[in-house]
Amino acid sequence: MPLSMPRFDQAPVLVVGDVMLDRYWYGATSRISPEAPVPVVKVEQSEDRPGGAANVALNIAALGAPAWLVGVTGTDEAADSLTARLTAAGVDARFQRIQGQPTIVKLRVMSRHQQLLRMDFEEPFATDEAALLAEVEALLNQVRVLILSDYGKGALKNHQALIRAARARGVPVLADPKGRDFAIYRGATLITPNLSEFEAVVGRCADEAELVSKGLALLADLELEALLITRGEHGMTLLRACQPELHLPARAREVFDVTGAGDTVISTLASALAAGEPLPQAVALANLAASIVVGKLGTATVSAPELRRAAAREQGAGRGVMTLDQLLPAIEDARAHGERIVFTNGCFDILHAGHVTYLEQARAQGDRLVVAINDDASVTRLKGPGRPINSVDRRMAVLAGLGAVDWVISFSEDTPESLLERICPEVLVKGGDYGLDGVVGAPIVLGYGGEVKVLSFVDSCSTTAIVEKIRG
Repeated sequence: MPLSMPRFDQAPVLVVGDVMLDRYWYGATSRISPEAPVPVVKVEQSEDRPGGAANVALNIAALGAPAWLVGVTGTDEAADSLTARLTAAGVDARFQRIQGQPTIVKLRVMSRHQQLLRMDFEEPFATDEAALLAEVEALLNQVRVLILSDYGKGALKNHQALIRAARARGVPVLADPKGRDFAIYRGATLITPNLSEFEAVVGRCADEAELVSKGLALLADLELEALLITRGEHGMTLLRACQPELHLPARAREVFDVTGAGDTVISTLASALAAGEPLPQAVALANLAASIVVGKLGTATVSAPELRRAAAREQGAGRGVMTLDQLLPAIEDARAHGERIVFTNGCFDILHAGHVTYLEQARAQGDRLVVAINDDASVTRLKGPGRPINSVDRRMAVLAGLGAVDWVISFSEDTPESLLERICPEVLVKGGDYGLDGVVGAPIVLGYGGEVKVLSFVDSCSTTAIVEKIRG
């Protein structure tokens, strides 16, 4: 399935649900306690991370999408820590703070990347349902998707009122369900139970056929548009009425920690839908994001550059022949990883040793090399009748096979100036006996602070000489 990176910056999402603070204590263990057969941890470092619905909102912000969060906390230090971290990440957090009740905190004691102990500090919240609904209704006109992030901790008590309010405004509702009573999510657009949550409601499924059958029955009963069942190492299954089921395999190469994977799935799915992606493509992106996050320790997020790079790998787009729409995100991702982009251009009609040496030297000027080549019509205009010898698709294929070349793109104009204005390489390289004033596009690159370098071609190597020798 083709994957593209949506415009997450134009995909506002509202999250409502149970917020909590994931607190980590890290330390070394070197002995067993004399008081009991347990390890002694010398705590050397602590870390606070937003958890639950707060982690969902954090994942949305990490993708670059505008994120709002409505939840319930106490009036304590943990709530202050949550607010500070969410605000720093760009999340607009609107908490209903309840006097005398603690913010939910999950404390994990870690040593050598292993969790030794978890302690939960929580009490059911006495949520003001009317106030929470009013807060949500005030934000619905600013967002494109509503997420109900339900951990069964008491923040969400009026699911139906929230669903009706969103659907009345044309806002899709995605719910991450908890418990055995899925009827509280009736009328939502989509729910995302994991397999154990799904089977707790519909009964054990002996095979995929039974899973699909029971899923479609649940879909109809709850008046949902779609049902996404996350199945761990077996991937995901998307069910929709009157459409074939979609099974997506798990993508994780190494599972390190599944904490928060469900949060990553629903946040990526919601952000992609808010950006206008069709549901199957949005689910595929969510599946890919989950494969990234389970390779991280603890409650974690997936950034847009990470997801973009993974999507490029999935489609074999890490290097090779590209369109401009494919190339620009790849370049953005490379820059996000601190890589310098080098650009060169030419006809490259018959590739020879001089070209290979030149391209290797060009690649050495930075980290990634873009080679832009004239299409067939522009080569004819530049070189005359009978040229090119090789068509543009063949010339691009040969260039893409060189180790020094990362990306190959063609252009139809006589010069690559329009490409340079879009790509803005850090280095423009040209081969031949030129001064800087003779390099096409040099004023563009120098104008934004880039570099222009002229390299020498290998003597006695040229396409024209090869053509003349063959003719002779």
